[in-house]
Amino acid sequence: MNSPLHSTIMFHLGPVPIASAVVVTWAIMTVLVLGSVLATRRLALVPSSMQALLELIVDTMDSQIRDTMRAQPEPYRAFIGTLFVFIFVANWSTLVPGVEPPTAHLETDAALALLVFVAVIYFGIRASGVRGYLGTFASPNPIMIPLNFVESLTRTFSLLVRLFGNVMSGMFVIGIVLSLAGLLVPVPLMALDLLTGAVQAYIFAVLAMVFIAGAISEGQSNPTSSAPKGKDSP
Repeated sequence: MNSPLHSTIMFHLGPVPIASAVVVTWAIMTVLVLGSVLATRRLALVPSSMQALLELIVDTMDSQIRDTMRAQPEPYRAFIGTLFVFIFVANWSTLVPGVEPPTAHLETDAALALLVFVAVIYFGIRASGVRGYLGTFASPNPIMIPLNFVESLTRTFSLLVRLFGNVMSGMFVIGIVLSLAGLLVPVPLMALDLLTGAVQAYIFAVLAMVFIAGAISEGQSNPTSSAPKGKDSP
């Protein structure tokens, strides 16, 4: 197995080298987009078995968002759902012979963590406005601004390290056992690795919800955030 810091170059697009992790990522994105189009093109009031399964998944996701974020799921369903499904499929892409999951590479995990970082800012500003969101960094007092900013960066870094570490550790263990014990012995470890991949996708999505919910609630409770005045307001 190559070093996690090393990316195998598949081809060049002009002067730009395209790594294997990028190729697998785009392949997964293509499969997910085509699959979603095919699965949702014939929705009906009386659902088929496939539609019923999709509706169950969406309802479960909505319930998780309500329980975790204490908010209506509609504004967050697309982002959180896409994040979970992509990481889940990426982690399980190791089932395809010769394919390394893109989440086993730092650049993919860094991109996913960066998406969460941007989403926290976006939803925070959307809920409380620019002034209200920026005011959260001065809570409980302006002295905390540098520490609160560093905290937002370290949370993003923790997402990267958690996902990368768990996926890479599973691949290393299976690779070592496979080289020492043959083909059949690592099968239970592979099953455990798949379970770990599913759990990591769930944890990543839940942590993203927690971070977004924190930005929303802090912005709305911050006294500097702009709130509409009622009739009795002076």
